[in-house]
Order: sequence, then C-alpha cells, then structure tokens
Amino acid sequence: MDFDWECSKSLLSGSLNKSDIEESFEDPFSIKLMPDSARFSEQARFFNVGKTAKGLGVFTVYRTNGRQVTVILARLLEPEESFFYERQQTKMLSQI
Repeated sequence: MDFDWECSKSLLSGSLNKSDIEESFEDPFSIKLMPDSARFSEQARFFNVGKTAKGLGVFTVYRTNGRQVTVILARLLEPEESFFYERQQTKMLSQI
C-alpha cells in the first residue's frame, strides 16, 4: 500500500508516527470500514482499525484513490474500539 504523505493534511496524535500508521494498515486483522454517515460517504472517507508491530492500536480516517492512501486523522484506539478490534479478531480466528 502506498501512502501519500506529501498531500496528506493529517492530524497525528502525539505518540504516533507515520510508520505506526502504515503498520496498522498491514495488520492482517485490520478492519476497514466504510462509513454509514452521509457526511463521510459524500467526502469518500474510510476508517481503518489496526495494530502496529509493537501492539499499538491505531484508528485512522483516510481517503484513497485505489492506489494511494491519504491519511486525514490518526490516533490511538479508545477502549471501546480496542474491544471491537479484539472481538473481530477472535471471530476471524474462529473461522480458520
């Protein structure tokens, strides 16, 4: 996956860096979500919930043209989001 950091007007939380965000997209258990809100779907924004190699949970709002990802916002997961991620991971592993 190619990230466009030049055009990105991203807001990174203080403890995250670009490599953390990229790693969260490479997480085999990452969850890509399409918004159900008209506000986000009109602006073609998507969500990614994934973990870094160090185990940091990252929530990202991004745009993509199919080739490049432009990060809009990235932050650490909230406790509820971590629970959702863990539940989805368990669900995927049980299907293997």
